[in-house]
Amino acid sequence: MLIDMHVHPIFYDLICEDAEELEFRGNTFGVFKQGPMSFDEIFAEMAFGGVEKAALLALDVSTSCGGFVVTNEQLAKLVSAHPDKFFGFASVDPHRRDAADVLKHAFDTLGLHGLKLNPSKQRFYPDDKMMEPLYRLCEEYDKPVIFHSGTSWEPDTPAKYSHPLAFEEVFIRHPDLRCCLAHFGWPWVREMVMLMLKYPNVYTDTSVLYLDSPEESMKRLFTVDMGPLWYERSLCKQVMFASNTPRFRAFKLKQALDKVEMRDYARRALYSENAERFLFGGAL
Repeated sequence: MLIDMHVHPIFYDLICEDAEELEFRGNTFGVFKQGPMSFDEIFAEMAFGGVEKAALLALDVSTSCGGFVVTNEQLAKLVSAHPDKFFGFASVDPHRRDAADVLKHAFDTLGLHGLKLNPSKQRFYPDDKMMEPLYRLCEEYDKPVIFHSGTSWEPDTPAKYSHPLAFEEVFIRHPDLRCCLAHFGWPWVREMVMLMLKYPNVYTDTSVLYLDSPEESMKRLFTVDMGPLWYERSLCKQVMFASNTPRFRAFKLKQALDKVEMRDYARRALYSENAERFLFGGAL
């Protein structure tokens, strides 16, 4: 099985009825020259890459940008249409006065699987005290959190909010909260490795911003940025496959990772087992 743990469904045509909203999405998310896709197209591309299930991510930027990239309600609509294919991660702008109520509604009523936050886009430090009610809710409901971490190619997204080291106090305060710092914290890969070694509840994913080809990028990540056996020996329960679709395509990343040498148990963990543990809990 292959699970893609980082998909932005901004062009899924079921939620693309409003042209003005779609334009806001493209401008805010920084993706252009793409249009709405039907489920037939989406599933054909997933099948081509061997992806069986995907985590879809909402993004609430109502105070920083004045709107939503994808709302929690839209995300729930997509998941309910194909619950065998999708997991849904709610988002809430933490600067909202009703942030905790919005998240509780997403879990209780919409049935979403976790929380997605982007500190750089939403302009907050992960260890800010205002975040505590959201983290406690995730603990109460046993829901995981996916954070954007590392750089973003959007100019108006300060990296200081998403440097991997900005998250450490969160892990100290919440040792049982399953957290994924997406994008391997790139370019701070070794800082990301350090955090995973110290905190077993911390995960990352392969949706790395690559400057070379996917093959060159993944080879560098697994053999240069990390030592060639670091993943197998020390990190093989904490790294998940993720693409960052629609910015990057899952099938290209899968083809690249298939060429990275690793033992079968480590590849199974990377492609699905770690995602299942992150989503639903269980011992490392």
